[in-house]
Amino acid sequence: MNTISISRRRFAQLLGAGAACAVVKPAFSLAVEPAARSTITSVVRLSANENPYGPSPKALKAMNDAFDLSCRYPDEHNDLLIDALAKINGVNRDQILLGDGSGEILNLCAETFTGPTASNKKGRGTLVVADPTFEAIVNNASVNGAEVVKVPLTRSFSHDLPKMAAAAKEGLVYVCNPNNPTASITPKNELREFIAKTPRQTMILVDEAYYHYADSPDYESVIPLIKDYPNLIVARTFSKIYGMAGLRCGYSVAQRETIERMRPHQMWDSVNIMALAAATVSLNDPDQVANGKRLNSEAKTFVTGELDKMGYKQIPSQANFIMINVKRPVVPLIQAMKQRNVQVGRLFPALPNHMRVTIGKKTEMETFLSAFRQVMA
Repeated sequence: MNTISISRRRFAQLLGAGAACAVVKPAFSLAVEPAARSTITSVVRLSANENPYGPSPKALKAMNDAFDLSCRYPDEHNDLLIDALAKINGVNRDQILLGDGSGEILNLCAETFTGPTASNKKGRGTLVVADPTFEAIVNNASVNGAEVVKVPLTRSFSHDLPKMAAAAKEGLVYVCNPNNPTASITPKNELREFIAKTPRQTMILVDEAYYHYADSPDYESVIPLIKDYPNLIVARTFSKIYGMAGLRCGYSVAQRETIERMRPHQMWDSVNIMALAAATVSLNDPDQVANGKRLNSEAKTFVTGELDKMGYKQIPSQANFIMINVKRPVVPLIQAMKQRNVQVGRLFPALPNHMRVTIGKKTEMETFLSAFRQVMA
């Protein structure tokens, strides 16, 4: 038996274990530590807004099936996913651009639309963002030599769109909705009005990474508005509700001309064949989204209820994480939680007394609460 067949068998075994893990109740784990490693304490990771339940079993099978094609470039799988996304979002296939996670989409927007406004870089300019928000695009634009303007969130933790509009120049406005790290939303009517009034030379990127978790009647996707606004781009990801953070697959939706402006900045075949296969079948698994939303809601309701009893309020969450007001500087608490093998989110300087915590499985949230009570005592 050759090495390739052995590797494939091992890969299938790992996927089989993952598939089983994805369908059991969240309180159970199939992981068994070897006896020699039994003294190692497991870490509860609630720091990166990942989906602890993992990909769809159908996605795991698709990855296994795609393994034999890993020696080929992913052209056909790329086309299949684009076709599926175009159909689901009600757009043409030339309005979809795939990325190595939505992180690549943010980087492409920074490279395309921000930076020095020299004559040979027409259409680039300032990046306007909320404070706090997801920092990746800020870093991308800064490396690109762009001016970055940070506008504090409102008292209700939504984007202050009037002030962002006043700060916008030729360049890009970034709206993360629901927002990371606050898990808050910007009301749909305010966002619609902002998009309608923004000059066409200013591009608008709405990051909907957490779209599937939002259930407020005051929230909606802005993808349907793209047909009317050539300066609107929406970023989505398979990292959250679809449980594929480690596979890296995301996409953007925009008008064709906007996609064509972004495409030259992208590396060819940036999404791998197994991620493409997994993403395509995930879109056809209705249980993945429904179960992900339900399990997240149940665990979130549990942990927020316990925190309320302890007197610690949170920003109302429309995502798979919460932002807790710990009433004192959070950095020592982050370190104290880490010493108890619970990883929580990093410091966000605009909210120095808040702790961001990903919603894990209920058992993980119980472990979090136990550690939290100790460090807050």
